[in-house]
Order: sequence, then C-alpha cells, then structure tokens
Amino acid sequence: MLWERQGSSEETAHNDHSLVFDDLTPKEMVQVKRYLEYNLGVPLVDPPQAKPSDNCIYSIVLQLPPKAEVLEFLDHQGIRPTREALTVVYFGNQKDPNVTEYVVGPLPKPTYHQDVTVQKYGGKVPYYRRFLLKMDLIRIFLFLAINEYSKAPNFMHKVIGFDGINLIFMLALPPGLKSGDRKIWLCQFQNVFGYHVHPVGLEVQVDISSLDISQWKVVKVFYNGQYFEDMGDIERQYNQGQVKVAKVKKAPLNGGYSSLKPRVPPKGQGPLQYEPREPRYSIKNNQVIFMGWSFAFGMDANRGPRIFDLRFKGERIVYEISIQDASAHYGSNNPALMLTRYMDISWGLGYNSFTLTQGVDCPYLATYLDRHYFIDSSSPVTRKNSICIFEQNAEMPVRRHYTSILIPFYGALADSVLVLRAISSVSNYDYIWDFIFHQNGAVQVRIHPSGYIQSSFYFGDAREFGNRVEEWTLGTIHTHNIQYKVDMDIGDFICRLNMSMRLCIGGNSRARPVIQLSLARKPLQLANLW
Repeated sequence: MLWERQGSSEETAHNDHSLVFDDLTPKEMVQVKRYLEYNLGVPLVDPPQAKPSDNCIYSIVLQLPPKAEVLEFLDHQGIRPTREALTVVYFGNQKDPNVTEYVVGPLPKPTYHQDVTVQKYGGKVPYYRRFLLKMDLIRIFLFLAINEYSKAPNFMHKVIGFDGINLIFMLALPPGLKSGDRKIWLCQFQNVFGYHVHPVGLEVQVDISSLDISQWKVVKVFYNGQYFEDMGDIERQYNQGQVKVAKVKKAPLNGGYSSLKPRVPPKGQGPLQYEPREPRYSIKNNQVIFMGWSFAFGMDANRGPRIFDLRFKGERIVYEISIQDASAHYGSNNPALMLTRYMDISWGLGYNSFTLTQGVDCPYLATYLDRHYFIDSSSPVTRKNSICIFEQNAEMPVRRHYTSILIPFYGALADSVLVLRAISSVSNYDYIWDFIFHQNGAVQVRIHPSGYIQSSFYFGDAREFGNRVEEWTLGTIHTHNIQYKVDMDIGDFICRLNMSMRLCIGGNSRARPVIQLSLARKPLQLANLW
C-alpha cells in the first residue's frame, strides 16, 4: 500500500506531543493492576494461576484518546487529553460469568474505572468468548496426557509411540460451529523442532466448556481418516484390528527435514550497509524524524505496530496507520484444519514480537527499541529490542536519465528509505511488518510472511486440499488476509479505510495483490492490481 502527497518545505523538530500516543510504561501497568485489585470488589487471581472459574485481569493496554481531543491538542494548543488504560477482565467467579472492559484513569495515578463493554459491543460479552490463557493450554495438555491417553495404552504406545512428552498439539480455532461452543480440535505432532510439519495423524476434540476442569471431556477422536467416539473407542477398535495404521517414522529432535540449520555452509560474509556519518534520522521518546518526515509510533499488544500523526514537511497526511488483524482460513480433509479460521490478534501480534537479531532481522546499525506488555501475565513483560528503525538504500533511483545524442549528459537522484520494522512470531507463522518512508513523500506498508506452514496428516484424497511435502505431511491450502486501518482527513472529509491484503497458498493458487492509494492533491483513487 502506498500513500503519496507533496508537503510544504517547513523543517520539523522534535516535541513531546507524540506522547499522547505513547505505549503504557511498566510502572503505569502496575499502577492500573493495583488500582483494580483494590477497587473492583472481587478477588482477582493472576492469569498464570487462574482457573476458568476464577476472576483475572487478562490485559492492560493504552486507551487511545478521542481523535477530536487529540487534534485540538496537536493543532490548536488545546488541553492535553487525559491518559488512560484499557483493561480486559475475566469474571469467572460469579453468578453470570462474563468478559468486561474497563477504561481506567487518569494515569499515572488512577482514581476511576468505567465499564465500556456495553458501549463497545452492545451488551455484556459472554464468558465463552474469552481468549484462552497460556495456563488453559497447559491444563489441556495435562488433561490429555494424564486422563485420556491412558485409556488407549496399546494404541498410544504401539502406533503413536507416546512416552509422555513426545507429543505437542496445535489448536484449531474457532472452538466449534455455533455460538457458545468450547469444543476444540487438537492436532497432535511430534515434539521436535519444526513440529508444525510432523503430524502423527491423531486429532482429538475436547469439550472445555465447563468451568470445572474435572468436567472436561473428549467428544471425538480422528485418526488416519477414521472417526472414533473417544479414546476408549479407538483402543477397542485397535485391539480388534479395525484401525487403519499408518506408522510414522520417529523424527530426530532437530526435526530432520524441518530443521532450520542451513544445509549448505555460508560462503563468506555477505554485503553490509554502513552510515558514512551519523544516522540521518532521530528518535525522541516515541517520535521519529527523517528527511521531512515525522511520526509517532507504538506497539499494541493485540494488533502489533502502528504509527500516528504522520507528517511530511510539516503537513499531516495520515492520522493513524495500524494493523487490525492477520487471519488465515484453511481447508483440509482432516477435521481440525477443515474448520480452522485463525484470527491472530487472539494470540497477540504485539505481545508475540520478540527480540530481533542484528544482521539478520534488521541491519547491524539499526536502532533497536524495547516494548512492554501486560497480557496474560502477573506483571509487565519486556520484549528487548523488538522494534528496529533504520535507513536503507532503496535499490532504485527516484529518477534518472542519460542522453547520448550530440551532447551527452546524465542526471539522477538517489533514493533511500526509512524503515520501522517489527516481527510477530505467532505459533508457526512469522509476520515481518514494515512501515517504509520514501524521500518523495510516499509511505508504504509491507508484510512479508515467513516461518512454517500449518500441516495436516496425509491420507486419502489429501491432494485435493494442498501439496504433499513429506510422506505423511500435507501442506494444506489456506488464505491469509491482512487488514490495515488508515485514518486520514482529506480537505473537510474524514476518510477511514480498512485495507486488506490477501495471499492464497496451496495447490496451484497464489495471489499477491498490491493496493495503492494516491494523495497528491487530486481526486482520491483506489486501485486493486492483481
């Protein structure tokens, strides 16, 4: 996506106005947590210890001020907007379990909290819509390993080779086919590096709707094309010789074919970039200035990196550019992935942005910044060096011309860009998010997917649903959708666009759309180029 507009020639200097968009500090998060513990009037349990039947604070993030208040402050010397936090609280320990959102403020010393759930969603959010906690995943694993797999000892030992720790699962979401369901299919894989492409053929559907963990139960089992009622049923049929066995070879701990270790030794040091003098960009607090550009940046725990108050030569061209979600829709002849519709904000695109590796994820000379989060934890979590900012050669001149007739002459203008980058590692996927700023007044957003594919067990008509990548591994057909929000004012009009990029993978289908938006003092044009 590309936005371009000519700006004025005014020079830009740092100020502290960008702090209205600044992410919460660890100290502010702790203050909000303590305030809620003393003022909600109910017992709260930290998420790492919380059971489904407990109350807990799931997340604490920045509550963005109303745009009108921010613009009054930025453009008309108005009052600085009140700094507030948005919290999500799970209420499992009450007569009517639900999920509630509170706005807490003012920061840094809160004195009030306001329930905004009905205002935002039109009613209370039912408890079954809550995101799973990390502790829920651990409890599901223990439930299967201790309570359920023991009901099929022969099958699990002789066919799957289960030894208590050599299996790992991936969730198929959403958890059911109708509102209110909490029945989750779990795909079982060998617990090795790159396990995402080592399915063993066993999938189990677990009903976790009860807030009493002892009431969880297996409601369906699938193995190599056959459905069974429960683990006891697959054990009975296996002992009677009625299970079609597909013996999967045990993978080495490094994953074998899924290992990320290079197959060929590197041939010397690759090219490096350098800065002849100091960097041509500057960063103060959460504000960046570069060659006429200025903008504020942040990282939402759920949605990932975002920028605000984007100006070119002093003129605001975009109020906000932010990721909204990254979804993936699958198809397969296995029950788990035939139902899977992932919405990756449920895992936390910002929270799952980890330390970037110098010289690989970003250039050595990039500026690396830490981010802080409070989500599914008992205290703030710091992700060291999880955002990088750097200038790089654009590898293409802005313009050039050479004339060889009569009097030869040559003219050209080199181009370099500023890049703000973060990488979200969500289960098997790695999303590389780039915000790119060109010297001609164009801003571009780019997403580069990496990581591992999500796979299914290969059996039957599997080739109708993707490609065979190993003997028992199907690379399943799926579609990625990346949604961005663009909030900008054009003259007297407010324009909020939800841009979407789509990438289809599997079979022979592949599409790479480019969406371009021009803002060069002419009618707004939106073009889809496939």
